[in-house]
Amino acid sequence: MTTSLWRNRDFMVLWSGRTLSEVGDAVSLLAIPLLAVTVLDATAVEVGILSATRMVAYLFLSLPAGVWVDRMRKRRVMVVCHLVRAGLVATVAVGAWAGWVTMAHLWIVALLSSVCTVLYETAHQSFLPAVVPGGQLLEANGKLATTYAVSRIAGYSVGGALASALGVARTVGVDALAYLVNAASLLFIRRAEDPPAAAGPRDFRRELAAGLSFVFRHPIMPRLVAASASLNLFSQMIFALAVLYLVRDLRLDEHTVGVVLALTTLGGIGGGLLSARLARLVGSARIIWIAPLGLGWTVLLVPAARPGWGPVAYTVGMAGLGALFAIYNAAAISYRQGVCPPELLGRMTASIRWVIFGVMPVGALAGGLLGSWLGVRPTLWIAAVGVWASGLWLYFSPLRRRRDVPDAASDAAPSPAARERVPVDMAGEATGGGRRG
Repeated sequence: MTTSLWRNRDFMVLWSGRTLSEVGDAVSLLAIPLLAVTVLDATAVEVGILSATRMVAYLFLSLPAGVWVDRMRKRRVMVVCHLVRAGLVATVAVGAWAGWVTMAHLWIVALLSSVCTVLYETAHQSFLPAVVPGGQLLEANGKLATTYAVSRIAGYSVGGALASALGVARTVGVDALAYLVNAASLLFIRRAEDPPAAAGPRDFRRELAAGLSFVFRHPIMPRLVAASASLNLFSQMIFALAVLYLVRDLRLDEHTVGVVLALTTLGGIGGGLLSARLARLVGSARIIWIAPLGLGWTVLLVPAARPGWGPVAYTVGMAGLGALFAIYNAAAISYRQGVCPPELLGRMTASIRWVIFGVMPVGALAGGLLGSWLGVRPTLWIAAVGVWASGLWLYFSPLRRRRDVPDAASDAAPSPAARERVPVDMAGEATGGGRRG
């Protein structure tokens, strides 16, 4: 009989520490841009660079991170990453308190933190199976995903209140403390981790090429990647300018900014809870393009907002974006898993993450540059239209003729050698002994 996750001590320790660090992350995501805007009087370009450097490691580190982490002790990687991030954030808190913090300092901290984030996330996903039985991984990942959304609400709310009451310098220090506590909590996990596999001869470039080849030779996958990349690109333009827009255009104080950002995350929670039901109702493949086209228009409320009633419009628009991402991601990931051979799943996932996460710093930087050149509000109009139009990549594709994602369990899996050579038809199905929808 499988023990409930609530009685799995190691998972509860891992989950509790992760929750605390997520809350701290949300505090920093609010407090550091507030520091840049309200204390350093940052321009739109400087804020865009700050947001871009926070994600730039996805562009150059996503592909090799998996190979490196597989050759290390996962928990050790996670502890070291948290300790380094705690130290980096602490320098911002001390610098802000002492009066010597600069935008260059914030950029360097964001860049180094992004490296730690990529390594930590890769190690965390690989470490979870060591503390959770295989039959409970779905439940465990569901709890972690819900924690992420709820932590954003708590972090933004607490961050806004602390910034208003204590100032941004002390508020940034809260994140450093959260990282230290999480690093310490990982040491209390009792389950012994399997030692890393011995590094044997392997052709790293050839393995990566196999994943990239599957993605970009598939009839649907390139359009799915293009849609996901477009969503990330244009949404990051909005996120990069969010604090600047709320403070200078909508004229909100620090506490209200925190409350507004917290409320926008409710869309992601609602979308996550409804995603499975909506997929069953309209089709698990059809919902992939319906989500951006059906919900993307709500983002137009963001640039339409004005002082006074603007916070309500902004909240509704960004909550719609959160629901869009939750519903779209659940369906898109299921589609990728349904059509990809099991032995290529890791490489396929790394290849797609390299593209769709790699555009995020580009979007943030583009938002800052366009915000400085055209103005913040016109840039937000461009980004909002781009979010909605992302769904057109899939609407004008063979995916529109499908209702549901292929079921990976509907047929016996072919041999690994045969699966590498399986052709695919124009509906994204494997043929010649592969999968049928």
